[in-house]
Amino acid sequence: MRTEKKQALAQKRRWRVRAKVSGTAARPRMAVKFTGTHIYVQFIDDIAGRTLAAVGTRDKVAPKELKGANVPNAIVTGKRAAEAAKSQGIEAVVFDRGAARFHGKVKALADAAREAGLKF
Repeated sequence: MRTEKKQALAQKRRWRVRAKVSGTAARPRMAVKFTGTHIYVQFIDDIAGRTLAAVGTRDKVAPKELKGANVPNAIVTGKRAAEAAKSQGIEAVVFDRGAARFHGKVKALADAAREAGLKF
């Protein structure tokens, strides 16, 4: 399959998910992005168009051993994301997995965030 077609299909999956998911100030959207080497999580209020909190493996406060976008790092990032959300007063979120399927790294991050106290 050509690269352009893969990217187009991934974009369609993102649009399909985003059509069903929207965040508010009371219940923001938890957007998850996995690249080949890093993991990013943002808590977004779509109505105001603001990012309320953000966590990633490239943060200066991230542990130095977080190398790569793998399951152990997804667990650590999920816990850190839940802590960042709680510090902003966020208790419940809407999970936005983007174009990724809900298994593996995505599921590990979501489960870690749930264990740390986020509701979704």
